[in-house]
Amino acid sequence: MSDEGLIDTPYTSHFAEVYGSHIHYLEEGEGDAILFLHGIPTSCYIWRNIIPYLSGLGRCIAPDLPGFGHSDKPDIEYSVLDHIKYIDKFIETLNLKNITLIMHGWGSVVGFNYAMRHEKNCKGLVFYEAFLRSLKEEESSLPFQEQLIELKAMSDNETDGADLINKIIPQQVMRQLTEVEMDCYRQPFLQKGANKPIFQYLRELLRDDEKIDALITDYSNQLSRSSLPKLMLYSIPGFMTDMTTVMWAKDNLPHLELIEIGEELHLAQEGNPRIMGEAISAWLQAIEQVTSS
Repeated sequence: MSDEGLIDTPYTSHFAEVYGSHIHYLEEGEGDAILFLHGIPTSCYIWRNIIPYLSGLGRCIAPDLPGFGHSDKPDIEYSVLDHIKYIDKFIETLNLKNITLIMHGWGSVVGFNYAMRHEKNCKGLVFYEAFLRSLKEEESSLPFQEQLIELKAMSDNETDGADLINKIIPQQVMRQLTEVEMDCYRQPFLQKGANKPIFQYLRELLRDDEKIDALITDYSNQLSRSSLPKLMLYSIPGFMTDMTTVMWAKDNLPHLELIEIGEELHLAQEGNPRIMGEAISAWLQAIEQVTSS
């Protein structure tokens, strides 16, 4: 694969062959795996300012889901089940062990599902703006509900993928991103038909898909019994995660630490990377001390 046009980060781009497609990922550091799973419609680029805080603590691996970032766009449906299948194989291909999962948005559905099926291969779970419980029970914030209504109209009209990015990203972060940063988020969706992965995500989120809801409900129930260390990051006012969800997690998830990471909506990686990175770093070092003592 050529490096031409790849995202502007200080990290080397790598590619793993997964089911005949090239999955792009960033890698930095050595040791046990720290696996970053991005939400939609972002990419591994969103972790660029978090990795420096963690690269001294393990092998940081940040893949692009298929159809996102600089991963290939195979001829698949791009359902969350497809993303689960590809990430499962990606983990197997790179032989990742003793994984700390760091999850955001839709990436949390992929990560929680993996963790509850492979709990012995996981060291801990870190999540922010995550899908923690049934979509029918989750109480979304008003800004998130309003954006979903707008996105439904745009998806019905087959809006261009770059226009979707222009609509979604600025509404989810409190600072104004630079044109260079916005271009990195737009780039994967400039080609005709490249918006299919975003539209599939919106369809699954908006149509009350019973299979997806059952998948989330299943891992939610397992999380409530899991002994894995957990770190839930949340911001104020948040975008998907409101205080009702924070309190639900506090009451229902064992071995959980809660940390507020300041004033932000959905993309604290862009708005508050220092606070977010330092919080994860301190937590990782603490659980490492516990497990090694």
